[in-house]
Amino acid sequence: MESTVTLPSGPNSLLSELPQPIALSERIQTIDVIRGMALLGILLMNIPFFGRSFQLEAEPLLHPGTTDHTVFTFITILFEGKMRALFSMLFGAGILIFIGRKEASGSSGFADLYYRRLLWMVLFGVIHEYVLMWVGDILFDYAISALFLFPFRNLKPRQLLIFALVCIAIGGIKQERRQLELRDKREKYLQTVALEKTHKKLTDAQKKDKEAWEKVVKNSRPDPKEVAEFNQNMRSGYGTVYKTLEPENIRFHSMYLYLGIWDMLSMMLLGMVLFKWGFFSNKLPTRTYWLTLLAGYGIGIPLSAVDLSLLQQVVTNPALYADTQWIAPGLGYDLQRALVGIGHASLLLLLYRSGLVSWLMKALSNVGQMAFSNYVLQTLCCTLYFNGYGLGNFGKLPYHQLYYVVGVVWIINMVFSAIWLQFFRFGPLEWIWRSLTYWKQQPMRKQALSA
Repeated sequence: MESTVTLPSGPNSLLSELPQPIALSERIQTIDVIRGMALLGILLMNIPFFGRSFQLEAEPLLHPGTTDHTVFTFITILFEGKMRALFSMLFGAGILIFIGRKEASGSSGFADLYYRRLLWMVLFGVIHEYVLMWVGDILFDYAISALFLFPFRNLKPRQLLIFALVCIAIGGIKQERRQLELRDKREKYLQTVALEKTHKKLTDAQKKDKEAWEKVVKNSRPDPKEVAEFNQNMRSGYGTVYKTLEPENIRFHSMYLYLGIWDMLSMMLLGMVLFKWGFFSNKLPTRTYWLTLLAGYGIGIPLSAVDLSLLQQVVTNPALYADTQWIAPGLGYDLQRALVGIGHASLLLLLYRSGLVSWLMKALSNVGQMAFSNYVLQTLCCTLYFNGYGLGNFGKLPYHQLYYVVGVVWIINMVFSAIWLQFFRFGPLEWIWRSLTYWKQQPMRKQALSA
């Protein structure tokens, strides 16, 4: 999450492919700006899980024409997954920055520092999920994914891009396999129903086949009784909330990591590519940013709209969907979110170059410089507002009103960052993480730096 960089002078440096050198110890402000936007944007997709039952994830699709449906459509097409993709790309860029700075300093133990840094991040992720109660934590998953990326640091952009595309393809294949499994459940169910009509006795296996599809149909719609029970638990004390979320926490750090690691690896590798090309450090011609903006939006947004249309079919009529569709809603998910994410970054960099909203760029830069602290601050704000050991508003807001909370938390993030950075070099959690990585207390106050 750091963006301080020092470039080695040697021709074989892993960062030597940047179009222009960056001064020693200079922060790359555009990376902070993009990271700030991505960090704030992540809350757009996280807020429904902070404030409502997991069963209601796609519930707005059941109510076309409503404000909830309109907001859900807007968020899904333009932001859902896209900001996390961008954040993952910046994490990949941060890997190169961190290692490059250590190599430039002549340190022989930069591999040790790299892995120590990630292992501390694993611990932070566990605390974030199991103590602070955020089931959607990404710190743990990012750290585990990044453990595999150290050997890729010296690859050329073209080689990194090939690996990124391979990871995207693997993710797409896994999504399509889930679609084929869904069709298989549907076909076995229809065969079982046909046997029942002939008054034949079903075997235990056939009964399970029937139950498997009935469970699919049941899970496609929220159960009001289960939702009410979940809401009540989440409005209770800390212990009850912990017990309620524990199964989801375990599932998220096991099954989701298994399913989603290709997603994270692909975006991190793509971020390495973009950093080596000079995209994030604002080194490319303005024309290039316009082209990436148009390509990212022109291809990514229509793909996202198609994905949403397929998801709508799954939610509203899973039987018809399984009978008629061979394409999984998530087949092009990683591709479209990468494209739209790059489009968002391109737009922001064009605004940055224009100088039209310098105040906004500064605010985003502050948030991005303290991304770790602000990410956890979002969790503290939301859990204390929604959960029972705080204000107990879980399940009380309609879907679209959750985004009023997002706006308030954004303001808190920006104000907190601006005030904190007036006095300190790092965010509070960044400072702790840095001190643990080097196993030495780091200077924090700006006065200490000047002294």
